[in-house]
Amino acid sequence: MKFQPDRSSAQTIRGYGPGWIAIDADRIEHSVVVGASGLRQAWDCSRFEELTAAHFEALASLDAEVIVFGSGLRNRFPHPAWLRPLMERRLGLETMDTQAACRTYNILAGEG
Repeated sequence: MKFQPDRSSAQTIRGYGPGWIAIDADRIEHSVVVGASGLRQAWDCSRFEELTAAHFEALASLDAEVIVFGSGLRNRFPHPAWLRPLMERRLGLETMDTQAACRTYNILAGEG
């Protein structure tokens, strides 16, 4: 049996560490919203403690089926009231530590 690598046109997270992730050939050292179709925009929040409802309202405006939220070095959940805009649009939110979010993003993006 010959194995062939899966080909995907989605941008890929190639690495991560404390305070950074590498998307394709770029190292990013700030919070970022990433989408499989090429979306890559700065997210104006550098620490979990700085999150507000407005951050999740912005996520609700994205054309997404599910949102994978990386909460930093450990898994922390946003305030439930902040998720209302996502629930109103019937968008799923999966919360996990950022390393797990990076791996999960790659799997989902690779599957289209």
